[in-house]
Amino acid sequence: MRSAPTILHLDMDAFFAAVEQAAKPSLRGKPVVVGGLGPRGVVATASYEARVHGVHSAMAMAHARRLCPNAAYLVPRFAVYRQVSDTVMALLGALSPLVEPLSLDEAFVDLEAGGRDEDPRATAVRLRADIRAATGLTASVGLAGSKLLAKIASEKAKPDGLVVVEPGTERALLDPLPVRALWGVGPATAEHLRKAGIVTVAEIAHAGEHELVRLLGKAHGVSLHAMAAGLDNRPVVADRDVKSVSVEDTFDSDLTDRGRLRYEIDRLADRCVQRLRGAGRSGRTVVVKVRRYDFSTLTRSETLRAPTDDPSVVRETARRLMESVDTTGGVRLLGVGVAGLADFTQEDLFAQSAAEREPGEAAPGELPAVPPPAPERSRRWLPGQDVTHEEYGAGWVQGSGVGRVTVRFEVPSDSAPGRVRTFAVLDPALSRSDPLPLVPAARGGGPAPGRPDDTDDPGASAPQSPLASSPKSWPGASVRSVPDRGTSIP
Repeated sequence: MRSAPTILHLDMDAFFAAVEQAAKPSLRGKPVVVGGLGPRGVVATASYEARVHGVHSAMAMAHARRLCPNAAYLVPRFAVYRQVSDTVMALLGALSPLVEPLSLDEAFVDLEAGGRDEDPRATAVRLRADIRAATGLTASVGLAGSKLLAKIASEKAKPDGLVVVEPGTERALLDPLPVRALWGVGPATAEHLRKAGIVTVAEIAHAGEHELVRLLGKAHGVSLHAMAAGLDNRPVVADRDVKSVSVEDTFDSDLTDRGRLRYEIDRLADRCVQRLRGAGRSGRTVVVKVRRYDFSTLTRSETLRAPTDDPSVVRETARRLMESVDTTGGVRLLGVGVAGLADFTQEDLFAQSAAEREPGEAAPGELPAVPPPAPERSRRWLPGQDVTHEEYGAGWVQGSGVGRVTVRFEVPSDSAPGRVRTFAVLDPALSRSDPLPLVPAARGGGPAPGRPDDTDDPGASAPQSPLASSPKSWPGASVRSVPDRGTSIP
């Protein structure tokens, strides 16, 4: 257990919300919630200012609005998040060839594989500074001798901190933690342990392996006892093998029309194939997921004779699987996935599919331009969308309704909130636009990028780096001066 702290775990702080605060000066220091805004939407990320009110990830958006009615509720902008993530992952890749991304905002790094003589703590401090300079965002970092301890250390470091677990201090970090802090301990396992009088990691260690095996079974009991002792020999894996590719959508109201269901299943199949091809893979098993009006969830799958990335094959198979599910009561969620991935395709697989079609059965039609039941809305403005106006320049949508849309005109480099204007939703001068970079490539005086020169805007003449706001839960922190929390445990 006395391994040098060369495993680094990085976690961007409140990532989606922090990106929005960095991009929108008027939201810095204020509660921001990112997620699905429909009646069945869920929270993807909440800023620290929103978390003070009890809002957290995976919470129903309707509940979040009740807890924090004055927050800014925004739709996700995944293109921006991926751009920022690519910047962060490139910085990690410069440290070591062994980088294991867990998501857009989280990764493990094996610093020892980088062959650097620099002290790991100094490397972590420099990494955090580089991320802030490149993105304007903060990151929490844990350094330890194993992935388990590095992950827990980064959680202890939140927000915007660094925790190093020195050899010999592992038990001081682990013992007081609740059992849920360990990987593989979910609500059911935690409740089972609680009934046995085990609620902390220290009590897991003291219970002994034999008792844990009796309570949880051999595999789970042995691994849990090892983790409680701080033992974790899993290596950092740079290229984790993806086992499946899938997409799914939750609908604002239950779908009952068969034509609309076929349209949605075809659309999801095409999106799934796009992801599949983007990863350079093909797949042999097509999976359809259906969540019905009563929250019952059914999955159906079909394994083809050979892998494919042909959208027609995936679409036809998914449609056939969906037809086998009773959807008369309504469908609230649909998903399409492809598993059994491979690096090659079978070129004539669609011919195979056609040969196996029942006599007289028609081939599936092409995806219609619009879903049959509802006409497409020509102009829909969603909170958080990037827009540009011919007169006022770049901004973002604050809200819309009753034929009007409200836009705040500001850019990431502004030091003060921008001005607000309201337009008709069909105003020809207003259009969607690509997002601006969080940190301008070139710094200096002059008007902010994406907006005409505006002399009465105090932020236009002196653009500044958009730093993420300081969390209210950390007293004394400021945007320009953040103390180094790089202390060891204990």
